[in-house]
Amino acid sequence: MNRKLIPILLALMLALSACNLHVRFPGTQTTGPLTTNEVSIPVPAASGTVNLKLSFGAGIIHLAPGASDLVNGTATYNIADFKPTVTTTGNTIHLEQGNFRLTGIPDFSNIKNEWDLQLGSVPMDLELEGGAYTGEYALGGLALTNLTVAEGAAEVDLSFDKLNTAEMKLFHYETGASNVSMTGLANANFASMEFTGGAGNYTFDFSGQLRRNASVIIEAGLSNVTLVIPSGLPVQVTVNGLSNVTHDSSWTKNGNMYTQSGTGPQLVILVEMGAGNLTLTR
Repeated sequence: MNRKLIPILLALMLALSACNLHVRFPGTQTTGPLTTNEVSIPVPAASGTVNLKLSFGAGIIHLAPGASDLVNGTATYNIADFKPTVTTTGNTIHLEQGNFRLTGIPDFSNIKNEWDLQLGSVPMDLELEGGAYTGEYALGGLALTNLTVAEGAAEVDLSFDKLNTAEMKLFHYETGASNVSMTGLANANFASMEFTGGAGNYTFDFSGQLRRNASVIIEAGLSNVTLVIPSGLPVQVTVNGLSNVTHDSSWTKNGNMYTQSGTGPQLVILVEMGAGNLTLTR
């Protein structure tokens, strides 16, 4: 969806009104019939890790395990331009929402665009690209070797309720002014995690089973960041910036470093915040 045109159109309308000019603008862009397409993408014949990219603009997207193929599910929409397309090149598959061509002033209250997809259990590098959308990602039990999320303003719940069966090298997440909640992150089985956010509310719940030492870098602007750390998990949190840090007595503070003792693999977290609030909790 070309959302950049909307503020430009509104600004043009205001400017012309101030000059007492009367211009006939296009009417309201109407929606079409509600259409549901089946999505079925087979596992590529070539051996090796699959590179799967999902590109979604505005609407609602649900992801869960359980596909018999690489991807199974449905795409439901009432604007024909939203019809998704699939491009396959060897082991690289790209499922993307069609481009929204603005022909009038859109009535967003009537627009429907929803993907409900299941993913297969083959080893894959998964890339999720979104705009202004709502996302529910249940990724436990998959075999993710890398995970990348890049989005605009979003409402996202991401969870690993089961162990990621592959060793994930990197979990990279970029977002704008969003509300993002991630749970079961120890089950993601990553070696490194990088998160970059703007002004928003971000929750990182590291419950689950940490199988190996892992490092996390969190960079955020004016935001509220919450780290949920289970008791008994050895953790070191270093905080740089002007954030206000709230924690209970289970944490040991030494300068800008907060530690929790425990046994097993260690989690090392670096938090870089321009301003905002950081909460360490269980």
